[in-house]
Amino acid sequence: MRSVVMLICALVVLAAAGPLLAPHDPTAINIPARLSPPGAEWWLGTDALGRDILSRLLHGARWSLGLAFVISVMGLCIGTLAGLIAAQGGRYVDWIVMRTTDSFLAFPELVAAVVIAGVLGAGTGSLIFALTVTGWMRYARVARAIGLSLQTQGYVVQARLAGLSPLYIARWHYLPSLLPSLTVVWTGMFARAILGISALGFLGFGVQPPMPEWGTMLLDARIHMRSTPLQMIWPGLAVVICVLVINIAGDVLRDTVARQDRTE
Repeated sequence: MRSVVMLICALVVLAAAGPLLAPHDPTAINIPARLSPPGAEWWLGTDALGRDILSRLLHGARWSLGLAFVISVMGLCIGTLAGLIAAQGGRYVDWIVMRTTDSFLAFPELVAAVVIAGVLGAGTGSLIFALTVTGWMRYARVARAIGLSLQTQGYVVQARLAGLSPLYIARWHYLPSLLPSLTVVWTGMFARAILGISALGFLGFGVQPPMPEWGTMLLDARIHMRSTPLQMIWPGLAVVICVLVINIAGDVLRDTVARQDRTE
């Protein structure tokens, strides 16, 4: 558990302080140094425009990890609210919310995100909107399931009989029980958001040049994939490592929550 926490902290530091650690300007074009191999000056080499790949990776961490964090938190808030409304709103409200959730789940997330981003146009705002709209449903289902199970608990029944508002009951009685499970879901959705951002960036719908982002770096490097494959390997490794670390953290949190539930 401690090692996982340290890895997560390392990712946070990388996203926050990455630009300060970059040895070069990530957008500076240096044609004489284009496609340079890794060496003393260019630790990971340069791309087709002579830009330092290491510097672009470090700056790109802020975009890839930062946007993924924003998207996953927004999905968490929207999904939790929808789930609580379904759990507390009665039979018809529950039916409407859950049929809406099922309608969104009927489409593959990435395909739906590509369609939405394509309609809205390339850009950071479109990327955030597309991945948020396609990523809140799992939170809603978990929040609704736990909310329905809590309705028969004594302290919730007493609070309802005392005339407390549904908002008060949700804040002080539902959320403390929801947070452990939703945190586990959030780690998985955080990793999926990183993949989604990279995929949309690779398709040209994400962060626009010249700003570095791991998906757009893969897009820029695809032309030289055979001659200089390292251009694609470095951002690909960055995505794989971050997603792997976050998924491991989610597994550890899931096991911890399961052990706590068995002991209670």
